[in-house]
Amino acid sequence: MKSGRTTENAAHKPAVRHRLLGLAAAGALTAGALTGLVPATAQAAAPAPSGPGARQHAFAVAAAKYHVPAQVLLAVSYQESAWDAHGGRVSTSGGYGPMHLTDVTPAMLASGPAGAVGRSDLADLAKDPALHTLRAAAKLTGLTPAELRTDPAANIAGGAALLASYQKSVRGGLSADPGRWYGAVARYSGSPQKRTAASFADRVFTTLRTGAARTTSDGQRVSVAADSDVRPVKGQSAGNATAATECPSDVSCTFVPAAASNGQVSNRPANGIRIDTIVIHDTESSYQSAISTFQNPGGSSAHYVMRSSDGAVTQMVPTKDVAYHAGNYSTNLHSIGIEHEGYAAHGATWYTEAQYQDTASLVRYLADRFGIPLDRQHVIGHDDVAGPSSSLISGMHWDPGTAWDWEHFMSLLGAPVTGEHGVGPVGSAVTIAPGFAGNQQTVQICPGDDPTGATPSCVREQQAANFVYLRTAPDATAPLFGDQAIHKGAAGTDRISDWGSTAQAGQQFVVAGTDGDWTAIWYSGTKVWFYNPAGANTTPAHDVILVSAAGTTPVAVYGSSYPDPSEYPAGLSPSTQAALSYYTVPPGQAYVATRPPVNTDDYFSSGKVVTGAKKMYTIQYNHRVVLVYSSAVTATGV
Repeated sequence: MKSGRTTENAAHKPAVRHRLLGLAAAGALTAGALTGLVPATAQAAAPAPSGPGARQHAFAVAAAKYHVPAQVLLAVSYQESAWDAHGGRVSTSGGYGPMHLTDVTPAMLASGPAGAVGRSDLADLAKDPALHTLRAAAKLTGLTPAELRTDPAANIAGGAALLASYQKSVRGGLSADPGRWYGAVARYSGSPQKRTAASFADRVFTTLRTGAARTTSDGQRVSVAADSDVRPVKGQSAGNATAATECPSDVSCTFVPAAASNGQVSNRPANGIRIDTIVIHDTESSYQSAISTFQNPGGSSAHYVMRSSDGAVTQMVPTKDVAYHAGNYSTNLHSIGIEHEGYAAHGATWYTEAQYQDTASLVRYLADRFGIPLDRQHVIGHDDVAGPSSSLISGMHWDPGTAWDWEHFMSLLGAPVTGEHGVGPVGSAVTIAPGFAGNQQTVQICPGDDPTGATPSCVREQQAANFVYLRTAPDATAPLFGDQAIHKGAAGTDRISDWGSTAQAGQQFVVAGTDGDWTAIWYSGTKVWFYNPAGANTTPAHDVILVSAAGTTPVAVYGSSYPDPSEYPAGLSPSTQAALSYYTVPPGQAYVATRPPVNTDDYFSSGKVVTGAKKMYTIQYNHRVVLVYSSAVTATGV
């Protein structure tokens, strides 16, 4: 759910904030912990501890100062951060400290799941008050933003002041009864959607009833006692009504809205913004953790989340709206994102038949509604999505990974990528189709690829896989091809997250040569080879569009598709884009266009759609797609 990390230290998703590790059984509070209002004068007389009890003490002090029931403050923080301070570092959704006070910058939106690099309205997108609770807390407490970011005690005080201000707004005054803080807790979620806010408050009050205790990552022992007598008063809570689900009748589907700041309200496709792509993701977390993360302002979202065990669906964004799921704004603008509970490094054990079946039903329903072709060029993985700028390519995600069985899934859609195997002459196109269960590939899995913690050191293992390895010569001992943005001239690796040396089932390329059992294709501006005895790993591709350089100079490629600056009307600042510096289409090479060329376009939260006169092709350039201007290439049909 987040981009901007390198292949060397990232799998595909960031660690989810609500994945609570090392949770101990809840027990009685220590003598220094409080469960209700504490007189400020009495608390002030106690010296502040500096050891493992310092954070517990900080909660008591803040609760007393701002007249918040201590167990409410503790339970809110538990749901926000599991009481961790994260060393003052910002979380994946723009929050700081134990109270997750948010301060999202335009730069975070540029390189995060919004993929909004180059957009002129970044500052406007970052203005949502839910993204700046840290600034609000600074005004309430008189503490500096720097203190609230880096000092856990200050951060807790800021959260207490903010919660107290919400209570006054919702209830008109403070209360010693924890149950009467339900509305304030719901508002602390930052969501304007009633169901999302209530879901957060319900989790907080569950913690109040059951209790919790843990030692934080920096050694602080914090606990909140169980109180089975707490009864939330739900008469007043923040938020608006939510939307109905958009699912086929044979899929179990509920709606839990994502945080409003994690996308944009739109009216696709009625406003002229086409929906032509479905992006398959995995969560790198549990089902519920993904849903919780999408409810946190300042992060990512997806239109749908699919549960592993039974294929149940939670819709989180209406299809008419833009979700921030792909790390590329142009892709977000024209796509629907579907997240799947699971971990890419262990995908085969998480991607269940129930998940495949219900996702297929959902995708068929969406394709029928929006006229999306059912093929691998319009139903893609997050690992297919272009990097929106040169600096972001290496950190783009690699989910759903090597273990998503594309051939099985496309068959469920009624659009199989398999057929009569073989390979045509040089200049023809082929579809990668190696099978899955019988296509055993050796991959290296390292700790950074596996957020479950089950991989303490790098290991190599054979797995059923959806790809073929690409080498620099027709020889099994030749180096793997290294993507220019990842390896910068060095060889590729067999690291499971190293997408740069693989071609995946359903992707299509142009044959550049053959040598015995080996086939060459044009890939990432060069000729690469893969083992393909008698065409066992490919099927000839027909009725495709091939593009090549129109002249004698290399063709620039792009990661986004914005209109020219001169095409924006007065009053709208243009979004900008630059060619991807690592890549070009050299003369003499050809690539498969994944669809006919379409006009450049842009969208603003005001509802304004800008459509450019120029058109761009999306082409399968390497493991990912890129865009080229139609005027710069020659297109031929095969």
